[in-house]
Amino acid sequence: MVKLPKGKLLNRKIHNWGSVIIGLPLFVLLVTGILLLLKKDISWIQPQTKQGRSTVPSISFAELLTSLQQIEQLHVKSWEDIARIDIQPEKGIAKVSTQNSYEAQVDLENAAVLQVAYRRSDLIESIHDGTFFHKKAKYFYSMPVAVTLLLSLVTGIILFVQPYMVKKKRRAKQRGLIR
Repeated sequence: MVKLPKGKLLNRKIHNWGSVIIGLPLFVLLVTGILLLLKKDISWIQPQTKQGRSTVPSISFAELLTSLQQIEQLHVKSWEDIARIDIQPEKGIAKVSTQNSYEAQVDLENAAVLQVAYRRSDLIESIHDGTFFHKKAKYFYSMPVAVTLLLSLVTGIILFVQPYMVKKKRRAKQRGLIR
Protein backbone atom coordinates (compact mmCIF):
# COMPACT_ATOMS: atom_id res chain seq x y z
CA MET A 1 0.00 0.00 0.00
CA VAL A 2 1.34 3.41 -0.98
CA LYS A 3 1.50 5.95 1.83
CA LEU A 4 0.25 9.34 0.69
CA PRO A 5 1.63 12.65 1.95
CA LYS A 6 -0.66 14.41 4.45
CA GLY A 7 -1.90 17.00 1.92
CA LYS A 8 -2.93 14.38 -0.62
CA LEU A 9 -4.57 12.25 2.07
CA LEU A 10 -6.55 15.22 3.37
CA ASN A 11 -7.58 16.06 -0.21
CA ARG A 12 -8.91 12.52 -0.75
CA LYS A 13 -10.71 12.49 2.61
CA ILE A 14 -12.42 15.82 1.89
CA HIS A 15 -13.41 14.58 -1.56
CA ASN A 16 -14.69 11.19 -0.39
CA TRP A 17 -16.48 12.18 2.82
CA GLY A 18 -17.83 15.40 1.33
CA SER A 19 -19.43 13.38 -1.45
CA VAL A 20 -20.99 10.95 1.04
CA ILE A 21 -22.32 13.74 3.28
CA ILE A 22 -24.02 15.70 0.49
CA GLY A 23 -25.25 12.66 -1.46
CA LEU A 24 -28.92 12.68 -0.43
CA PRO A 25 -29.37 16.47 -0.18
CA LEU A 26 -27.66 16.89 -3.57
CA PHE A 27 -29.91 14.22 -5.07
CA VAL A 28 -32.99 16.11 -3.79
CA LEU A 29 -31.63 19.42 -5.13
CA LEU A 30 -30.90 17.90 -8.54
CA VAL A 31 -34.27 16.14 -8.93
CA THR A 32 -36.28 19.17 -7.80
CA GLY A 33 -34.13 21.44 -9.97
CA ILE A 34 -34.83 19.28 -13.02
CA LEU A 35 -38.57 19.34 -12.25
CA LEU A 36 -38.49 23.13 -11.91
CA LEU A 37 -36.70 23.44 -15.25
CA LEU A 38 -39.55 21.47 -16.83
CA LYS A 39 -42.45 23.19 -15.02
CA LYS A 40 -43.61 25.10 -18.11
CA ASP A 41 -43.52 21.90 -20.18
CA ILE A 42 -45.30 19.49 -17.81
CA SER A 43 -48.79 20.49 -16.70
CA TRP A 44 -48.63 18.06 -13.74
CA ILE A 45 -46.03 20.39 -12.19
CA GLN A 46 -47.56 23.73 -13.15
CA PRO A 47 -50.79 24.22 -15.11
CA GLN A 48 -50.40 25.42 -18.69
CA THR A 49 -51.24 29.10 -19.14
CA LYS A 50 -54.53 29.77 -20.93
CA GLN A 51 -55.33 32.74 -23.16
CA GLY A 52 -57.96 35.30 -22.20
CA ARG A 53 -60.29 37.09 -24.63
CA SER A 54 -58.64 40.52 -24.45
CA THR A 55 -55.27 42.02 -23.59
CA VAL A 56 -56.92 44.97 -21.85
CA PRO A 57 -57.99 44.14 -18.26
CA SER A 58 -61.54 45.31 -17.59
CA ILE A 59 -62.60 43.55 -14.36
CA SER A 60 -62.12 44.80 -10.81
CA PHE A 61 -60.47 42.92 -7.96
CA ALA A 62 -63.91 42.61 -6.34
CA GLU A 63 -65.19 40.83 -9.48
CA LEU A 64 -62.12 38.62 -9.47
CA LEU A 65 -62.72 37.61 -5.84
CA THR A 66 -66.42 36.95 -6.50
CA SER A 67 -65.52 34.74 -9.45
CA LEU A 68 -63.05 32.75 -7.34
CA GLN A 69 -65.55 32.31 -4.51
CA GLN A 70 -67.83 30.40 -6.90
CA ILE A 71 -65.30 27.56 -7.32
CA GLU A 72 -65.66 25.09 -4.40
CA GLN A 73 -62.28 23.38 -4.65
CA LEU A 74 -60.45 26.71 -4.28
CA HIS A 75 -61.93 27.28 -0.78
CA VAL A 76 -61.81 31.05 -1.28
CA LYS A 77 -63.98 32.94 1.17
CA SER A 78 -61.86 36.11 1.47
CA TRP A 79 -58.57 37.65 0.36
CA GLU A 80 -56.79 35.72 3.16
CA ASP A 81 -57.36 32.52 1.15
CA ILE A 82 -55.33 33.85 -1.78
CA ALA A 83 -51.55 33.39 -1.76
CA ARG A 84 -50.69 35.39 -4.87
CA ILE A 85 -52.10 36.93 -8.03
CA ASP A 86 -50.09 37.07 -11.25
CA ILE A 87 -51.69 39.48 -13.70
CA GLN A 88 -50.66 38.76 -17.29
CA PRO A 89 -52.23 41.46 -19.48
CA GLU A 90 -50.54 40.16 -22.65
CA LYS A 91 -52.37 36.84 -22.14
CA GLY A 92 -55.53 38.48 -20.80
CA ILE A 93 -55.56 36.45 -17.59
CA ALA A 94 -54.96 36.57 -13.88
CA LYS A 95 -53.30 33.48 -12.40
CA VAL A 96 -54.51 33.21 -8.82
CA SER A 97 -52.73 30.85 -6.43
CA THR A 98 -54.70 29.89 -3.36
CA GLN A 99 -53.47 28.86 0.08
CA ASN A 100 -54.46 25.23 -0.68
CA SER A 101 -52.06 25.13 -3.69
CA TYR A 102 -54.67 25.40 -6.41
CA GLU A 103 -54.34 27.80 -9.29
CA ALA A 104 -57.26 29.45 -11.04
CA GLN A 105 -56.79 31.29 -14.31
CA VAL A 106 -59.38 34.01 -14.74
CA ASP A 107 -60.17 35.95 -17.92
CA LEU A 108 -59.48 39.65 -17.27
CA GLU A 109 -62.25 40.74 -19.64
CA ASN A 110 -65.26 38.92 -18.18
CA ALA A 111 -64.04 37.22 -14.93
CA ALA A 112 -64.70 33.77 -16.40
CA VAL A 113 -62.65 31.03 -14.78
CA LEU A 114 -60.70 29.45 -17.64
CA GLN A 115 -58.96 26.72 -15.64
CA VAL A 116 -58.62 25.35 -12.12
CA ALA A 117 -55.74 22.98 -11.43
CA TYR A 118 -53.48 21.83 -8.63
CA ARG A 119 -50.10 23.61 -8.71
CA ARG A 120 -47.16 21.47 -7.54
CA SER A 121 -44.35 23.82 -8.59
CA ASP A 122 -44.54 25.84 -5.35
CA LEU A 123 -44.14 22.69 -3.23
CA ILE A 124 -41.27 21.48 -5.43
CA GLU A 125 -39.59 24.89 -5.15
CA SER A 126 -39.92 24.89 -1.35
CA ILE A 127 -38.26 21.46 -1.20
CA HIS A 128 -35.58 22.66 -3.62
CA ASP A 129 -34.65 25.76 -1.61
CA GLY A 130 -35.18 24.05 1.77
CA THR A 131 -38.00 26.27 3.07
CA PHE A 132 -40.24 23.19 3.11
CA PHE A 133 -38.17 21.96 6.08
CA HIS A 134 -37.54 25.30 7.81
CA LYS A 135 -37.46 28.99 6.88
CA LYS A 136 -33.70 29.15 7.57
CA ALA A 137 -32.90 25.84 5.87
CA LYS A 138 -30.70 27.57 3.33
CA TYR A 139 -28.08 27.95 6.08
CA PHE A 140 -28.00 24.26 7.07
CA TYR A 141 -29.22 22.54 3.89
CA SER A 142 -28.58 24.42 0.66
CA MET A 143 -25.43 26.36 1.63
CA PRO A 144 -23.50 23.39 3.10
CA VAL A 145 -24.39 21.30 0.04
CA ALA A 146 -23.21 24.07 -2.29
CA VAL A 147 -19.95 24.63 -0.39
CA THR A 148 -19.25 20.89 -0.12
CA LEU A 149 -20.04 20.41 -3.80
CA LEU A 150 -17.61 23.22 -4.64
CA LEU A 151 -14.93 21.61 -2.44
CA SER A 152 -15.60 18.23 -4.08
CA LEU A 153 -15.23 19.82 -7.50
CA VAL A 154 -11.92 21.46 -6.57
CA THR A 155 -10.53 18.34 -4.87
CA GLY A 156 -11.75 16.19 -7.77
CA ILE A 157 -9.89 18.38 -10.25
CA ILE A 158 -6.78 18.16 -8.09
CA LEU A 159 -7.11 14.37 -7.86
CA PHE A 160 -7.53 14.23 -11.64
CA VAL A 161 -4.56 16.51 -12.42
CA GLN A 162 -2.07 15.12 -9.84
CA PRO A 163 -1.12 11.94 -11.75
CA TYR A 164 -0.38 13.97 -14.88
CA MET A 165 1.78 16.39 -12.91
CA VAL A 166 3.70 13.49 -11.32
CA LYS A 167 4.30 11.91 -14.77
CA LYS A 168 5.43 15.26 -16.19
CA LYS A 169 7.83 15.78 -13.28
CA ARG A 170 9.15 12.20 -13.63
CA ARG A 171 9.80 12.69 -17.37
CA ALA A 172 11.56 15.99 -16.73
CA LYS A 173 13.72 14.29 -14.11
CA GLN A 174 14.58 11.48 -16.52
CA ARG A 175 15.66 14.01 -19.13
CA GLY A 176 17.84 15.70 -16.54
CA LEU A 177 15.91 18.97 -16.64
CA ILE A 178 15.36 18.97 -12.87
CA ARG A 179 17.06 17.24 -9.94
